[in-house]
Amino acid sequence: MAILRMDHVGIVVEDLAAAIAFFAELGMEVEGQTPVEGRWVDQAVGLDDVRVDIAMMRTPDGHGRIELARFHAPAAVDAGPPNAPANTLGIRNVMFAVDDIEEALARLRTHGAALVGEIAQYGESYRLCYVRGPAGIIVALAEPLG
Repeated sequence: MAILRMDHVGIVVEDLAAAIAFFAELGMEVEGQTPVEGRWVDQAVGLDDVRVDIAMMRTPDGHGRIELARFHAPAAVDAGPPNAPANTLGIRNVMFAVDDIEEALARLRTHGAALVGEIAQYGESYRLCYVRGPAGIIVALAEPLG
């Protein structure tokens, strides 16, 4: 057995349109959007009577994808505090390399994003920050230096 690739990261959101706009502002493109329901999805996710709208978004280079999901049934379940800190167990962030961290941050702020900490520099390699995005997920931004 061998992994062929990492296909996507899934994020459950309350407001699908707002999440699409947030990630589009970051530079991702909508690859497709569709409602999903039926026995096969119930079996795959271990829930009954699933009705969900999904949007698949991809990075401009075509290698990274995020699946945004808005559950209509069963209702989404809150996994904890909406602004869980960076050391909370489980998936905490998705990182994107950007060419201008200040511009990316300014653009994301128009969609409600807020810095978790502050912009920091890692040696001579990167400028980094964590931003709180849709559904409380932390989106990390990294601007390569040099």
